[in-house]
Amino acid sequence: MKSQTLTFIAPRRLEIVERELPPPGAGEVLVQTLVSAISPGTEMLVYRGQCPTIDDPHDALSSKIEYPLAYGYACVGRVLETGKQVDKSWRGRLVFAFQPHTSRFVTKPNSLLPIPDSLIPETACFLPNMETAVNLVQDAAPILGERVLVLGQGVVGLLTAALLRQFPLETLVTTDFYILRRAASQALGVDFCLDAGRPDLDTVIAQILPSGADLTLEVSGSPLALDTAIEHTTFSGRTVIGSWYGQKTAAIPLGGRFHRSRIRLISSQVSTISPELSGRWDKSRRFSAAWDALAKIQPEKWITHRFPLEKADDAYRLLDEHPQDAIQVVLEYHT
Repeated sequence: MKSQTLTFIAPRRLEIVERELPPPGAGEVLVQTLVSAISPGTEMLVYRGQCPTIDDPHDALSSKIEYPLAYGYACVGRVLETGKQVDKSWRGRLVFAFQPHTSRFVTKPNSLLPIPDSLIPETACFLPNMETAVNLVQDAAPILGERVLVLGQGVVGLLTAALLRQFPLETLVTTDFYILRRAASQALGVDFCLDAGRPDLDTVIAQILPSGADLTLEVSGSPLALDTAIEHTTFSGRTVIGSWYGQKTAAIPLGGRFHRSRIRLISSQVSTISPELSGRWDKSRRFSAAWDALAKIQPEKWITHRFPLEKADDAYRLLDEHPQDAIQVVLEYHT
C-alpha cells in the first residue's frame, strides 16, 4: 500500500512524495487519513523559511527544522488495519494524530487519540489549536470582572476568545486586520472587535479601556502587536504571549511606562503545562478539556477552504498571498 506525503522542499516549494508503506507490525496500526488542518501560524513559518533552528526537548515538532521536511500536526483518520498484538477494537475507530499531512501512516496505538463519538473529523482537526487555546487561558488565569484584550483573531485567537466568552468578564475586546476574522469574532459575542489596521487603534482601545486591560493576550503572530499589548496593559496586569515569531524580531519598548508598571510578560507554549498546574493537570486532562470545548464551540464553521492533497500548493499559496480570504484551510484525502 502506498502513501502520499506533503513535503516542504525549500521555502515556498512543496512536493507530494509517494512511498510504499510496510504492513503494520504486531504492535502497530494502519491509519487512512480523512482530513488534516493547515496551521496558518507555525506552518507558514515553515513554508516561508522563517523558522529558527531550535532544539527543544519539550517540542519534537518544532525541533531542528530543516528541508526537506514533512511537517504538520493535525491529522484525522480511521484505523484500517491492526497488528496481531493490538486490540481489534481499534479497527474502524476515528482517531487524531500529530502527523504530517499524509494519506496513510503506520504508527503505534499509544500515539493516537480516539475521537469522541459526538465529533466529526472536521471538528477534531482543530484539536491542536484548541489545546493551545486552553493552555493560553490556563496561563492567563482570567478573574471575574476583568477587562481583557485579545490581539489577533486567527484560528487560535478565535478559539481563545470563544473560551474567554464563557468567563464573567467585564469587557472582552479583540482586534484583527481582516474583515472575515473580525466577523467571526463578532459572532462570538465579544464586546468590541476592532480593525487592527485603523490608524487610531491605540486611541480607540484607550477609550474602551481607559484604565487599561487587566489581561492582554497577544496571538496575532506579529511582533508589532506586542508593543500594542504592553501599551494597553494596566499597572500590575498580565500580557500573555502566545505567538511564535520565528525569525521575526520584536523590538519592544521596555524603557517607557513598562518599567514602572509591574506588567508581567508570560510566555505561553502548549508543549508544556505551567508548573503551577502540573501537580493537578497533565496532557491527558488538558486533551479532555479541549475535546469538551470543541464540542461546545464547533469551530468547523471557520473552515473556509478545502483542498485535495494534490492541490496543497494552492492551499499554502492562498494562506501566504491572500490570508484575508481564509480562516481555516484543510486538506482532504481520497479513501
